[in-house]
Amino acid sequence: MSSPATTMPPLTPAASALPRLLAGIVSGDTACGLEEHLARWGAPPVHAAAFELVDLVGNSGLRGHGGGWFPVAQKWRSIRGGRLRRPVVVANGAEGEPTSAKDALLLGRLPHLVLDGLSLAGAAVNASRLVVYLPARLARGVEDAVEERRRLRIDPVQIDVVVAPDRFLAGQESAVVNMLDGGREVRPSFVAIESVRDRGVNGRPTLVQNVETLAHVSFIARFGPSWFRALGTEKAPGTMLVTVTGRWPDSRILEAPLGAPIHAVLGLSQGDASSFRGALLGGYGGGWVNMPTLLDLPLTEEAARQAGSSLGAGIIALLPHSVCPLAEAARVARYMQEQGAGQCGPCVRGLADLAAMMEELAFRPFGFRVGTQRIAGLCDLVEGRGACRHPDGVARFVRSSLAVFAEEAASHMRDGPCQQTRARGFLPCPQSAVPVMGEPL
Repeated sequence: MSSPATTMPPLTPAASALPRLLAGIVSGDTACGLEEHLARWGAPPVHAAAFELVDLVGNSGLRGHGGGWFPVAQKWRSIRGGRLRRPVVVANGAEGEPTSAKDALLLGRLPHLVLDGLSLAGAAVNASRLVVYLPARLARGVEDAVEERRRLRIDPVQIDVVVAPDRFLAGQESAVVNMLDGGREVRPSFVAIESVRDRGVNGRPTLVQNVETLAHVSFIARFGPSWFRALGTEKAPGTMLVTVTGRWPDSRILEAPLGAPIHAVLGLSQGDASSFRGALLGGYGGGWVNMPTLLDLPLTEEAARQAGSSLGAGIIALLPHSVCPLAEAARVARYMQEQGAGQCGPCVRGLADLAAMMEELAFRPFGFRVGTQRIAGLCDLVEGRGACRHPDGVARFVRSSLAVFAEEAASHMRDGPCQQTRARGFLPCPQSAVPVMGEPL
């Protein structure tokens, strides 16, 4: 690695200071241009050997922030390319999860931070192609950023910008590869098929990495693992971006140290917590937790999993008392069924049946005589049997809905739909056929 005198940028953030990733956001809604980016952070460091950067990332403890939380260095070391099969590296910013907005913020406001990380990852695995995969609304801005870098010859490998379909599964790793290979539909590969790290785009080893992860890489390369570990905990180092819905009138994106108490991240007292029915962690592939559980949780993937949920891509949605949780769960279940790949029984039949039963429980509960055990049983049948992991996430979401909102379910079956059932939908379900006012289908 180069000496500190040549790698430290003009403005070195204090190790314990926040924000880190979001420090370069300028006023207004404009993107940070290349000139300002280089003035703030300097050029990405050049390492004498690829393994140096991989070791830096490994020592930092960085894990993927796209939802899987897999150790990044371990993923990079698994890429086995050769002279004739040089890898492809993809910055995945598809962000099909409707409750997340962090990736769009990074690509729209701080594109060069992501592009630095992409270029560094490409150098680490000796890639021959770099791709930014993103929603259409962000493509022009990132293309302009790539052109800025091309004029200054910053990146040794050309960066391509590819538009992702507007679908929930668009960012799933194997679906990304299938789309880049010319696919017309978002379709993940079957779970048992070999990893895209062995055979991905055009048959070459492919590294798909979330854009927030790559932004962290750009800082680790500049400041080193010890700087990165100055925030967070030993087992969960660094910071993460969190999209928060329901805590304030508008959704917000926060940067917080991993391991911090979630109640402190949200500024949530016990009194504040009484205003909410529960919290959804990890988005529509995550799960609900009750408010006492949320108040005790640290911001780590392990803690979220122990609570029956997941941090996913960094999502916390607080559900107010003015909304029926069963109606919300039904809307999301139907949306997730509509967003499935449609290539296996659990996705085609299982999710449709789950959505129908959740709608019955929410909107027509008097006919629901067998109780919620029937829904839980269908979750068991769906989980672990899909061609991809999409049905598993829906089953986890539905199962957690039944557990956290058991009293509401019992009240529905005893007394009929609550008044809140007809309230306008709270959680976003774009392109969904579910009626927004909760009318029976």
